[in-house]
Amino acid sequence: MPLRLQSVAWLVALATAMTLAVAAPKDNAPQLTPVELVRQAINNEVASNTNSGRHFMFKDTRKTAHLNQVKLIVETRDATAGMIIANNGQPLSPEERKQEEARLANYVENPQELTKKRKQEKEDADHTMRILKALPDAFLYENDGTEAGTATIGHPGDELVRLKFRPNPAYDPPTRTEQVLTGMQGYLLVDATEKRLAEINATLVKEVGFGWGILGHLDRGGRFLVEQADVGGHNWELTRMELSFTGKILLIKKLSIESSDTFSDFHPVPSDLSFAQGVELLKKHASQMDATAAQKPNGSISKTKENEAKAEPNPRCCGH
Repeated sequence: MPLRLQSVAWLVALATAMTLAVAAPKDNAPQLTPVELVRQAINNEVASNTNSGRHFMFKDTRKTAHLNQVKLIVETRDATAGMIIANNGQPLSPEERKQEEARLANYVENPQELTKKRKQEKEDADHTMRILKALPDAFLYENDGTEAGTATIGHPGDELVRLKFRPNPAYDPPTRTEQVLTGMQGYLLVDATEKRLAEINATLVKEVGFGWGILGHLDRGGRFLVEQADVGGHNWELTRMELSFTGKILLIKKLSIESSDTFSDFHPVPSDLSFAQGVELLKKHASQMDATAAQKPNGSISKTKENEAKAEPNPRCCGH
């Protein structure tokens, strides 16, 4: 699933790329070291990400210091389409809905804009692969026990292998993309049955600079959390992502990222779905959700819709 932080490409890759899996040794299989398990698992994950034609529609609930936003997202053959359906616990006003639909229509009606979006998503995916392939060499791993999987972390009831990791002092990152790995340590949970990553929790233990500090840096104490689960049919998707980073870009511009995303309500969609078809699917699903929310169990109009109707002469403004 292409989930990304638009402002800083290398941080996007970091937040969304930590998808590895570790194979649990069978009783009669030779015991693998943690790094061998990670290396073996990465090959599986790269193959899965490359060959997977599975697409989903799902809900992204994002919380920041100033916003609580719900968005419907659908994956298409062209790019990922997303439509905001609620802000701060309130459904969009008719005017806000029109603005959302107009924003998506711009991609449909202007192929060059959709091409730009697709190009950016590909660049982010390439960054992801670079980070993913660097993991066995960038860290030193050690076993740290086991936990049980849940509905949102791994697979319910499966054994999750916990591996601690810390920076490998011998690792020399080839590009700025991998540079951030030199200052991170934490742990990951691996579903031993499904051989997939269930969670990765990493913290910056030192300041990490880019371009000898000229291009920018991330402050010590930054943290990210990524959780993944089997959402049905052995299809694994991100279920939660938290980012907390501060730093500077070009020594002047402050960087402050504090966000939490929860991904839920996964539904498979056709793999050959076009972007335009995806937009129509989002609009249809959003309308169905509106109709459901508008009615109480006894069929009466909800208070939310009553208040929205009263506010129609002076609709709320949004800044998307």
